[in-house]
Amino acid sequence: MSDQSSTSGYALLRNPRLNKGSAFSEEERRTYGLEGLLPPVPTTLSLQVARIHAELGNLDSDLQKYLLLSDLQARNETLFYAVLMSDPATFMPLVYTPTVGEACQKFDHIFRAARGIYLPITARGRLKGLLGNWPMKDIRFIVVTDGERILGLGDLGVGGMGIPIGKLSLYTACAGVPPEYCLPVTLDVGTNNESLLEDPLYLGLRQNRVRGADYMAFIDEFVQAAQVLYPKCCIQWEDFANISAVPILETYRDQVCTYNDDIQGTAAVALAGMYGALRISGQKLTDQRFLFLGGGSAATGIAELISQAMALEGLDIAAARARNALFDVNGLMVKSRTDLAGFQKPFAVNHAPISTFVEAVRALRPTGIIGVSTVPKLFNQQVIEAMAEINERPIIFPYSNPTSRSECTAEEAYRWSQGRAIFASGSPFGPVEIAGQTFVPGQGNNVYIFPAMGMAVFATEATRVTEEMFIVAAKAVAEQVTDKSLATGLIYPPQSQIFEASLHVAVRVAEYVFEKKLARVERPADIAKLIASRVYHPAYAA
Repeated sequence: MSDQSSTSGYALLRNPRLNKGSAFSEEERRTYGLEGLLPPVPTTLSLQVARIHAELGNLDSDLQKYLLLSDLQARNETLFYAVLMSDPATFMPLVYTPTVGEACQKFDHIFRAARGIYLPITARGRLKGLLGNWPMKDIRFIVVTDGERILGLGDLGVGGMGIPIGKLSLYTACAGVPPEYCLPVTLDVGTNNESLLEDPLYLGLRQNRVRGADYMAFIDEFVQAAQVLYPKCCIQWEDFANISAVPILETYRDQVCTYNDDIQGTAAVALAGMYGALRISGQKLTDQRFLFLGGGSAATGIAELISQAMALEGLDIAAARARNALFDVNGLMVKSRTDLAGFQKPFAVNHAPISTFVEAVRALRPTGIIGVSTVPKLFNQQVIEAMAEINERPIIFPYSNPTSRSECTAEEAYRWSQGRAIFASGSPFGPVEIAGQTFVPGQGNNVYIFPAMGMAVFATEATRVTEEMFIVAAKAVAEQVTDKSLATGLIYPPQSQIFEASLHVAVRVAEYVFEKKLARVERPADIAKLIASRVYHPAYAA
């Protein structure tokens, strides 16, 4: 309670990091001038958690539950994380996907307490000052967005702030990263969403998005300010459009501790799914061929990480990339196309143009298809049946989210393949029964990767996040899937065990960090013990 020595009375009840609400003891109430400001009988944290569970149970919609939890986070952070960590599998969909998508869309209409830092491009030249207004001075993680490509929902401007807030909540809830080291940031460079620009309640800059040199100068000022203020900070880029995400990552990945979750986190969770799927099919990674629906940074990120993993298993990198093909709105990405971006060209194939996805499946005969298009229902019956004709155990991964954007449902994949599909999706689906057999769909959610990566970076104070760290993380996720889970088709650890799974992944990544001499702290004799010692547990200070 030493932190409260300078905070007392009504102000203490309005400090989310120090507030205990009804759990302040009688002695604390006398000491800190709280008598009369609370109902007279103190309660416990566990009873407070039970009360929130009951409140949530009385609400009709997930958005209402999201808002209740957001309000709780704004007034009592310890209780908020105690609730989340009491049942992470239940609360992840409420504080993040899919509910956060609706919350971001309605951000300006449901805005309550401000959280995080907003940096408008109109403040260029002053970003260090604005960033320094955050009260905590030892920040280890910034999750930042510019709001242009929020999930599969597009340009939501400052409404995208829900994404950094939600991501950082999961850093804590799923891997124990202490919340005081986390800072959500939104970069406001304008929006091209006309409905937002015309909405009188919109809270962001009323101008079209800034592009080009001015945009990159703004990004650079932000990165440099973060480095000066928070020299041990890792920057996670989130939900930037391809035209921004790829050059930003390429510019800074070798300069500072940084990564892009949409590119590298998505790639790692997809690769983890591959490793799990191969345990079912009994095949080798180097024998696989993948066809991606979508040709953006998520698709190329997955394709590149798979290629790097294939290379580690002995395949030439060019040959590995040739096993990963992309299909976008203009058809199969072939070498003769003139509209390909630089980051797409390594995956262009020598083939005649193909205009429909099912034709591409039949021509290329992939062992797996991966959907990152954000366009629903494109893995239709023809596509799934074609995959099932070619493969005994076709890999079907519709990774787009939220649920409304999924390329197919779990039931469609299982039913159209006669129960032979190895399935994982970006959004949650319930169990499916086909011919008396129950299948449990896996959710290829980045939550298996980024919280664990965060804990590894936090514990080791890593100077960089490298590509191979994501391969290590993917293998660490897959090695935790039990034979019993595989028998039901589940290729990821159960989300009910996400905390234990994340710490296992964190240990594996931390081992790699120490091995490659990327740590700022000395290597301990027991790395698992180091990780455990850094874990946040929601409990009120004595």
